[in-house]
Amino acid sequence: MRARPRKALLSVLPAALAAAVLAGCGVISPHPQTAGASGQSSPASTAASSSPSSLPYNMSGLLDPAGGKFFGVEAEGAPALGPVSAFAASVGKRPDLVGQYLAWGSSFDPQAVAAAWAYGAMYYIAWEPYDTTVQAIGDGQSDGYITRFAEAVRALNLPVAISFGHEMNGNWYPWGTTGTSAAQFVAAWRHIHNLFVQAGASNVIWVWNPNIINPVPQVQLAPYWPGDSYVDWVGITGYFPATGPERFATLYGPTIAEIRQFTTKPVIIAETSVETGPSELQAMHSLVSGVQRRRDVLGFIWFDFNKDGVDWQIESRPALRAAMAADVAGLQLIDPKK
Repeated sequence: MRARPRKALLSVLPAALAAAVLAGCGVISPHPQTAGASGQSSPASTAASSSPSSLPYNMSGLLDPAGGKFFGVEAEGAPALGPVSAFAASVGKRPDLVGQYLAWGSSFDPQAVAAAWAYGAMYYIAWEPYDTTVQAIGDGQSDGYITRFAEAVRALNLPVAISFGHEMNGNWYPWGTTGTSAAQFVAAWRHIHNLFVQAGASNVIWVWNPNIINPVPQVQLAPYWPGDSYVDWVGITGYFPATGPERFATLYGPTIAEIRQFTTKPVIIAETSVETGPSELQAMHSLVSGVQRRRDVLGFIWFDFNKDGVDWQIESRPALRAAMAADVAGLQLIDPKK
């Protein structure tokens, strides 16, 4: 999608409440992995004391969950929960995934993650490498920052989904095809991942997130793939346009088909919305029903912003809001805490 300005991270929960949330989190068993000398990940033990509370969060139920879907939102003003609650009230369904765009160099905010968890949602970070280059990251110039971030994630010990350099197959971001090669992107991704592993931060779901291939069919996705050992979910960005008609199969199908040539990792529609137009209600139904039908699609994250002259928000569009409410009413959601 079009380039966005960087979003600042907001603190939303008092420290005392965050501590209370942590005291009740599901810290039950290790799920460690680390990278070997070849650059591919291999099982290994992470540093942990014999105390059960020091063990990494058990991620096994979240990496490829069955029996439910993720209904997420990236809202104007998030991670503050006011906009998220307003979104939930407007559609009659509480999101179980809360997303935020985070500029490179910004600190990890455990209070925001803990607040989302207390609300009943897992936290999703779209990590945007502004004010640096992907090559510089791969060369180690951000190692101190990445390590501090990873150590903070590990210390919180709640599940966090992280997507680095989303829509890397487009030319509208500085980390996209104009200034970054596929090899540089892969090297940076693996380097970041390995630093998290070294920090013992195994409580991360790594989300590799290209844009749909429809507007950039000349860019092959496989060269950008870091490898199955470095990725947990495949995110896909794709919006339903006003021009329509567009359906789940035509919007996302070609991209999923290409991705299935090199991985079977589960898919999440990581950023989407429906533009106002004559087919908007049909598009909404197609989005939700497409997610429901496909076992390999975990859910979707709604981009609830009014941006660049386009109102993607659901709250200001009564007909579309009613359509979403009707469609998601029957969507069985995942409880991230189980």
